[in-house]
Amino acid sequence: MRDVLYLAYRYLVYHRFKTATLIGSIMLIVYLPIGLNVLIGESSRQLTTRATASPLLVGAKGSPLELVLRALYFEADVPADIHFSEVRRINRSEFATAIPIHARFHTRHSPIVGTSLMYFDYRQLRLAEGRMFGMLGECLLGAQAAQLAQVGPGDTILSSPESVFDIAGVYPLKMRVVGILEPSGTPDDRAVFVDYKTAWVIAGLGHGHQDLSRSDAAENVLRQEGDHIVANASIVQYNEITPENVASFHFHGQQDEFPLTAILAVPNDEKSSTLLQGRYLGTDEVVQIVVPSSVMRELLDTVLTVQRYFLIAVGIIASATLATMALVFTLSLQLRRREMETMLKIGGSRARIAGLVAAEICSVLVVGVTLACLLSLPTYWLATSATQLLIQLS
Repeated sequence: MRDVLYLAYRYLVYHRFKTATLIGSIMLIVYLPIGLNVLIGESSRQLTTRATASPLLVGAKGSPLELVLRALYFEADVPADIHFSEVRRINRSEFATAIPIHARFHTRHSPIVGTSLMYFDYRQLRLAEGRMFGMLGECLLGAQAAQLAQVGPGDTILSSPESVFDIAGVYPLKMRVVGILEPSGTPDDRAVFVDYKTAWVIAGLGHGHQDLSRSDAAENVLRQEGDHIVANASIVQYNEITPENVASFHFHGQQDEFPLTAILAVPNDEKSSTLLQGRYLGTDEVVQIVVPSSVMRELLDTVLTVQRYFLIAVGIIASATLATMALVFTLSLQLRRREMETMLKIGGSRARIAGLVAAEICSVLVVGVTLACLLSLPTYWLATSATQLLIQLS
């Protein structure tokens, strides 16, 4: 048997181009369905786990999918804003606890998520180093965000404008990093977390400036009428919040009208969830409430439908490839007729010759299938990146 395997090995090595082509064809037709199932399976698990851990989302009326992707994965287009008053509305109902989310802005590498400290307790996010934010302008970084920005506690990070053509006068905010979160294997690893009021400062709804009542700011004052001071355009606005100037930061307008992109509502129980959803069914409602797990199931149903069509196409291609391989081996046997006759004349049996051909075919199949299985391992490791790409394409 060893002599048959040796002859098969020497033949395949000698005809290395034909062998490599056959092995590559086998590898691809085996890997494509395996790799696709790995990607879809792991992506489905990640999407379903994240959505299931988020019972209800409240956001502006529109696409439920965009709302879910933005609120849970910090991807997709930014939906319309809702008012902060919706947080108070949910809390007053006593059916659920409202966790505000403002996910409109970015740093150079990561999304900025404005929220409250309740978010970290609910998501069970733990500190790897540093502390939680406790003041305007402070931020926490997910593990991956910290790695991308190459910063740690005590460093600073800048917000980015929504557009390079932003002419609204909203300056980038220099935020001080006070903590790094432990890796969680979720989109939270990529985020820069701030208090939702800090997100409002980035949006230009709040600002700090020189104390105009001080004598050194007299040159910036146009006029003063009692406690009302009118300043000129040379007044210095701060783009960094420090313990020294934090008291000068203030907001203009009613806080209940300030924007959020979504609210994560955590109901007390199933009955409370149903009652809360019922309160958002009115035709005059300007906001919607969605169940993220249901929205993601609809998305995955669409993906699985595409997967089935893809597998059918792969099956047709695989059949054509196997038929071509059979033709190649048949023609090869025809060309090797004199070689086979020589082997018979020197004492080789027909069974031995058949074993040689079978060894060649099996070697190609085994090597091709083995390479396909090995290629599936990095596919599994890259499934997280593939999930992010799926979200972006959605």
